[in-house]
Amino acid sequence: MDLYEHQARELFEEHGIVVPRAEVTDSPGRAREIARALGGRAVVKAQVKTGGRGKAGGVRLAADPAAAEEAARRILGMDIKGHPVDTVMLAEPVDVEREFYVSYVLDRSAGRFLAIASAAGGTEIEQVAAERPEAVARIPVDPAVGVHTAMAVRIADAAGLPPQTVDVLVRLWKVLVREDALLVEVNPLVRTAQGRIVALDGKVTLDDNARFRRSRWGDERAASADPLEARAAAKGLNYVRLDGEVGVIGNGAGLVMSTLDVVAGCGARPANFLDIGGGASARVMADGLSVVLSDPAVKSVLVNVFGGITACDVVADGIIGALDEVRLTKPLVVRLDGNNAARGRALLDARAHPLVEQVTTMDGAARRAARLATAA
Repeated sequence: MDLYEHQARELFEEHGIVVPRAEVTDSPGRAREIARALGGRAVVKAQVKTGGRGKAGGVRLAADPAAAEEAARRILGMDIKGHPVDTVMLAEPVDVEREFYVSYVLDRSAGRFLAIASAAGGTEIEQVAAERPEAVARIPVDPAVGVHTAMAVRIADAAGLPPQTVDVLVRLWKVLVREDALLVEVNPLVRTAQGRIVALDGKVTLDDNARFRRSRWGDERAASADPLEARAAAKGLNYVRLDGEVGVIGNGAGLVMSTLDVVAGCGARPANFLDIGGGASARVMADGLSVVLSDPAVKSVLVNVFGGITACDVVADGIIGALDEVRLTKPLVVRLDGNNAARGRALLDARAHPLVEQVTTMDGAARRAARLATAA
C-alpha cells in the first residue's frame, strides 16, 4: 500500500525528521487561506500516488495567496497518469542549498533491506543512477541488526552525505520498522541555506500483510485506490499498475515477474503486472485485456503463457473469445509454450487477427512487444 506524500511526511514528522510546514485541502479557497498562514508564498503539490507530477503541471510555486488559490484550482481535477487529483498539499517554500537522496527498500532476492543513498542528486536521482552509477551507494542492511548510529555513519560515508544526515538515516529506519514499511524514501533530502536538513518529499510503501495493524490508513486506501486497480479487483484479477508502455498478461506470479524483467531488459517499461492464474477462460482474458487496454499509456500487450494444468489451446480459445468481446486497438504479442502449445498456436493462426502476432520464445516475444511499444 503506497501512501500519499502528505501521509509520508506525517510519519516522518512523527519520528523526528524535519519537514516543511504544510496542509492538505480539496478547496481552492482554502488553499488561499493556507498560503496566507504559511507566510504568503507556497508550493502547491498534487496528491496522487504516482511520479511525474511536476512534468504534468501538478506542482506549482505560488508567489502569494491569490496565486496559490489559482494554482490549486488548476491542479484539482487534473488527471496525472490515470490518477485523478482530489487534494493538494500546500507547503512552505525552502531555500535549498543542496539536494540528496536516501531510501531503504526491501531486497526480496537477498532476504534483507538495502540502503540506497547519493550526494549527487535528489529529484534527478534516476538520471544520476543511469549515467553515474558509482555516485549511488547501495549498502545491504541486516534487518536483525538494523540501522543504528554506526551503520548510519557507514551509509553516509559511502554516499558522501554530510554528517548531519546520520540522524535522519537512523530515524528513517525507525519509520520503516515501526510502520511495517517495505520502502521509505526521501527524495529530495535537502540542506537549506540555514544549514538545516529537511525532507522535502517522501514516499512510503506499507506491507499489506500488516494492514491489520495499520487501520489508520484503512478507509482511505479503499477510497483512493488506482481506478484501474480497483476495476481489476472488482473482476477478481490480480493486477498492479506500473509506469510503462508494455501491458503484460501471464499465468503465474513467477512467470509474470520474469516477464516484467525481460521486457525491461529489452529497453521498454512494463505497464502492469497481471496474473490470470490457471483460469485463462474467455471471460478472464476479456476482463484482463479490457483492463490493460484501458491504460492510455499502453502501446502494446504481451501475453506470455506456459501451459501446464491449463493447456495452451484452452488459453488460445480464451484469447479468441476475448477478441470477440474486446475491441483490440493495440498490437498483441502472444507466446504460448508447454502443454498443447502447437494446437494453441494453430488456433490463433486460424483466427488471423491483424493486430495479433505470435512469437515462440519468451525473449523474442518481449523484444517484439518492446519494439512495437517504443515505435508507437
